[in-house]
Amino acid sequence: MVNERNLKDLLYQEYARLGKSLSSPKRLEILDLLSQGPKSVDALSKSTTMSVANVSQHLKTLLNSRLVKYKKEGNYVIYELADEIISDFLNSMHALAEKQYMQVQQIKEEFLNNQLGIEGITLSELKDRMNKGEVLLLDVRPKEEYEKAHIPGAVSLPIEELEDKLSSLPTDCNVVAYCRGPYCLMSAKAVETLKAKGINAFRLEDGVKEWQQLMK
Repeated sequence: MVNERNLKDLLYQEYARLGKSLSSPKRLEILDLLSQGPKSVDALSKSTTMSVANVSQHLKTLLNSRLVKYKKEGNYVIYELADEIISDFLNSMHALAEKQYMQVQQIKEEFLNNQLGIEGITLSELKDRMNKGEVLLLDVRPKEEYEKAHIPGAVSLPIEELEDKLSSLPTDCNVVAYCRGPYCLMSAKAVETLKAKGINAFRLEDGVKEWQQLMK
Protein backbone atom coordinates (compact mmCIF):
# COMPACT_ATOMS: atom_id res chain seq x y z
CA MET A 1 0.00 0.00 0.00
CA VAL A 2 1.33 3.43 -0.97
CA ASN A 3 1.30 5.84 1.99
CA GLU A 4 0.97 9.62 1.75
CA ARG A 5 4.73 10.23 1.98
CA ASN A 6 5.49 7.82 -0.83
CA LEU A 7 2.75 9.35 -2.93
CA LYS A 8 4.19 12.84 -2.50
CA ASP A 9 7.70 11.62 -3.22
CA LEU A 10 6.54 10.02 -6.46
CA LEU A 11 4.57 13.08 -7.46
CA TYR A 12 7.37 15.59 -6.86
CA GLN A 13 9.81 13.29 -8.60
CA GLU A 14 7.72 13.69 -11.75
CA TYR A 15 7.57 17.46 -11.27
CA ALA A 16 11.38 17.50 -10.93
CA ARG A 17 11.64 15.47 -14.14
CA LEU A 18 9.90 18.31 -15.95
CA GLY A 19 12.11 20.88 -14.27
CA LYS A 20 15.26 18.99 -15.25
CA SER A 21 14.27 19.04 -18.91
CA LEU A 22 13.86 22.85 -18.68
CA SER A 23 17.24 23.45 -17.04
CA SER A 24 19.03 24.12 -20.33
CA PRO A 25 18.86 27.64 -21.84
CA LYS A 26 19.09 26.11 -25.31
CA ARG A 27 16.12 23.80 -24.67
CA LEU A 28 14.11 26.79 -23.49
CA GLU A 29 15.01 28.62 -26.69
CA ILE A 30 13.92 25.61 -28.76
CA LEU A 31 10.58 25.52 -26.94
CA ASP A 32 10.11 29.25 -27.54
CA LEU A 33 10.79 28.76 -31.25
CA LEU A 34 8.35 25.85 -31.44
CA SER A 35 5.70 27.97 -29.70
CA GLN A 36 5.75 30.08 -32.89
CA GLY A 37 5.02 27.03 -35.05
CA PRO A 38 6.32 23.58 -36.13
CA LYS A 39 9.92 23.45 -37.35
CA SER A 40 12.42 21.02 -38.79
CA VAL A 41 15.69 20.21 -37.06
CA ASP A 42 17.53 22.20 -39.75
CA ALA A 43 15.36 25.26 -39.13
CA LEU A 44 15.94 25.02 -35.38
CA SER A 45 19.67 24.62 -35.98
CA LYS A 46 19.74 27.78 -38.08
CA SER A 47 17.72 29.83 -35.58
CA THR A 48 19.72 28.73 -32.52
CA THR A 49 23.14 28.63 -34.26
CA MET A 50 23.63 25.13 -32.86
CA SER A 51 24.74 22.13 -34.83
CA VAL A 52 22.07 19.72 -36.06
CA ALA A 53 23.54 17.08 -33.74
CA ASN A 54 23.19 19.32 -30.67
CA VAL A 55 19.65 20.33 -31.58
CA SER A 56 18.72 16.68 -32.06
CA GLN A 57 20.11 15.82 -28.62
CA HIS A 58 18.09 18.58 -26.96
CA LEU A 59 14.98 17.50 -28.85
CA LYS A 60 15.48 13.96 -27.61
CA THR A 61 15.42 15.23 -24.01
CA LEU A 62 12.30 17.30 -24.67
CA LEU A 63 10.68 14.35 -26.41
CA ASN A 64 11.37 12.07 -23.45
CA SER A 65 9.75 14.67 -21.19
CA ARG A 66 6.73 14.80 -23.51
CA LEU A 67 7.15 18.52 -24.12
CA VAL A 68 7.46 18.09 -27.89
CA LYS A 69 6.18 15.69 -30.51
CA TYR A 70 7.10 15.10 -34.13
CA LYS A 71 5.73 14.02 -37.47
CA LYS A 72 7.32 13.11 -40.78
CA GLU A 73 6.75 15.20 -43.89
CA GLY A 74 8.57 13.59 -46.80
CA ASN A 75 12.24 13.44 -45.90
CA TYR A 76 11.85 15.90 -43.04
CA VAL A 77 11.05 15.38 -39.37
CA ILE A 78 8.95 18.27 -38.08
CA TYR A 79 8.80 19.05 -34.36
CA GLU A 80 6.12 20.97 -32.50
CA LEU A 81 4.96 21.55 -28.93
CA ALA A 82 3.18 18.52 -27.49
CA ASP A 83 0.32 20.69 -26.19
CA GLU A 84 -0.77 24.33 -26.32
CA ILE A 85 -0.60 24.48 -22.51
CA ILE A 86 3.20 24.41 -22.86
CA SER A 87 3.07 27.74 -24.68
CA ASP A 88 0.98 29.21 -21.84
CA PHE A 89 3.51 27.86 -19.36
CA LEU A 90 6.40 29.51 -21.25
CA ASN A 91 4.58 32.85 -21.23
CA SER A 92 4.03 32.57 -17.48
CA MET A 93 7.68 31.66 -16.93
CA HIS A 94 8.82 34.69 -18.95
CA ALA A 95 6.54 36.97 -16.93
CA LEU A 96 7.79 35.49 -13.65
CA ALA A 97 11.45 35.86 -14.63
CA GLU A 98 10.89 39.48 -15.67
CA LYS A 99 9.16 40.22 -12.38
CA GLN A 100 11.65 38.43 -10.12
CA TYR A 101 14.93 39.18 -11.88
CA MET A 102 15.82 42.79 -12.54
CA GLN A 103 18.45 41.64 -15.03
CA VAL A 104 15.76 40.43 -17.41
CA GLN A 105 14.10 43.84 -17.54
CA GLN A 106 17.49 45.54 -17.89
CA ILE A 107 18.47 43.33 -20.81
CA LYS A 108 15.16 44.07 -22.49
CA GLU A 109 15.43 47.83 -22.06
CA GLU A 110 19.16 48.38 -22.55
CA PHE A 111 19.85 45.93 -25.36
CA LEU A 112 16.65 46.04 -27.37
CA ASN A 113 15.77 49.70 -26.91
CA ASN A 114 18.71 51.82 -25.76
CA GLN A 115 21.53 50.18 -27.70
CA LEU A 116 19.52 49.85 -30.87
CA GLY A 117 17.99 53.27 -30.45
CA ILE A 118 14.64 52.05 -31.75
CA GLU A 119 11.36 53.39 -30.50
CA GLY A 120 8.84 50.76 -29.51
CA ILE A 121 5.10 50.78 -28.99
CA THR A 122 2.97 48.67 -26.69
CA LEU A 123 0.13 46.34 -27.60
CA SER A 124 -2.41 48.80 -26.23
CA GLU A 125 -0.96 51.61 -28.37
CA LEU A 126 -0.98 49.33 -31.41
CA LYS A 127 -4.61 48.35 -30.86
CA ASP A 128 -5.62 52.01 -30.62
CA ARG A 129 -3.67 53.03 -33.74
CA MET A 130 -4.96 50.11 -35.78
CA ASN A 131 -8.54 50.93 -34.82
CA LYS A 132 -7.89 54.44 -36.17
CA GLY A 133 -6.27 53.09 -39.35
CA GLU A 134 -3.03 54.91 -38.57
CA VAL A 135 -0.49 52.12 -39.06
CA LEU A 136 0.54 49.31 -41.37
CA LEU A 137 1.45 46.24 -39.30
CA LEU A 138 4.17 43.95 -40.63
CA ASP A 139 4.80 40.41 -39.40
CA VAL A 140 8.47 39.79 -40.24
CA ARG A 141 8.62 36.18 -39.01
CA PRO A 142 8.90 33.25 -41.44
CA LYS A 143 5.75 32.76 -43.47
CA GLU A 144 4.89 29.42 -41.84
CA GLU A 145 4.79 31.09 -38.43
CA TYR A 146 2.49 33.78 -39.77
CA GLU A 147 0.21 31.10 -41.23
CA LYS A 148 -0.06 29.33 -37.89
CA ALA A 149 -1.07 32.48 -36.01
CA HIS A 150 -0.70 36.24 -36.42
CA ILE A 151 -2.08 39.50 -35.12
CA PRO A 152 -5.29 40.32 -37.03
CA GLY A 153 -4.66 42.87 -39.76
CA ALA A 154 -0.95 42.11 -40.03
CA VAL A 155 0.72 41.68 -43.41
CA SER A 156 3.29 38.90 -43.78
CA LEU A 157 6.68 40.18 -44.95
CA PRO A 158 9.51 37.90 -43.76
CA ILE A 159 12.66 39.77 -42.79
CA GLU A 160 14.70 38.15 -45.57
CA GLU A 161 12.26 39.52 -48.17
CA LEU A 162 12.01 43.03 -46.76
CA GLU A 163 14.80 44.68 -48.77
CA ASP A 164 13.40 43.42 -52.07
CA LYS A 165 9.85 44.57 -51.31
CA LEU A 166 10.48 47.99 -49.78
CA SER A 167 9.18 49.73 -52.89
CA SER A 168 5.77 48.13 -52.42
CA LEU A 169 5.29 49.69 -48.97
CA PRO A 170 3.39 52.97 -48.59
CA THR A 171 5.49 55.95 -47.54
CA ASP A 172 2.61 58.05 -46.21
CA CYS A 173 1.80 56.04 -43.08
CA ASN A 174 3.55 54.68 -40.01
CA VAL A 175 4.78 51.10 -40.14
CA VAL A 176 4.94 48.82 -37.10
CA ALA A 177 6.99 45.61 -37.26
CA TYR A 178 6.74 42.65 -34.92
CA CYS A 179 8.28 39.20 -34.67
CA ARG A 180 8.49 36.58 -31.90
CA GLY A 181 8.16 38.79 -28.85
CA PRO A 182 10.24 41.07 -26.61
CA TYR A 183 13.55 39.26 -27.07
CA CYS A 184 13.49 38.75 -30.83
CA LEU A 185 15.63 41.04 -33.00
CA MET A 186 14.01 40.48 -36.39
CA SER A 187 11.57 43.36 -35.86
CA ALA A 188 14.41 45.63 -34.70
CA LYS A 189 16.37 44.85 -37.86
CA ALA A 190 13.24 45.49 -39.92
CA VAL A 191 12.73 48.91 -38.32
CA GLU A 192 16.37 49.83 -38.97
CA THR A 193 15.96 48.89 -42.63
CA LEU A 194 12.70 50.83 -42.96
CA LYS A 195 14.08 53.94 -41.28
CA ALA A 196 17.14 53.88 -43.53
CA LYS A 197 14.75 54.18 -46.48
CA GLY A 198 12.92 57.13 -44.92
CA ILE A 199 9.89 55.18 -43.71
CA ASN A 200 8.55 56.10 -40.28
CA ALA A 201 8.74 52.77 -38.45
CA PHE A 202 8.32 51.42 -34.93
CA ARG A 203 8.94 48.08 -33.23
CA LEU A 204 6.11 46.32 -31.43
CA GLU A 205 7.50 45.23 -28.10
CA ASP A 206 5.46 42.03 -28.00
CA GLY A 207 4.35 39.24 -30.32
CA VAL A 208 1.41 37.01 -31.16
CA LYS A 209 1.31 35.20 -27.82
CA GLU A 210 1.18 38.46 -25.89
CA TRP A 211 -1.54 39.74 -28.23
CA GLN A 212 -3.59 36.60 -27.61
CA GLN A 213 -3.22 37.08 -23.87
CA LEU A 214 -4.40 40.70 -24.19
CA MET A 215 -7.48 39.62 -26.12
CA LYS A 216 -8.56 37.00 -23.56
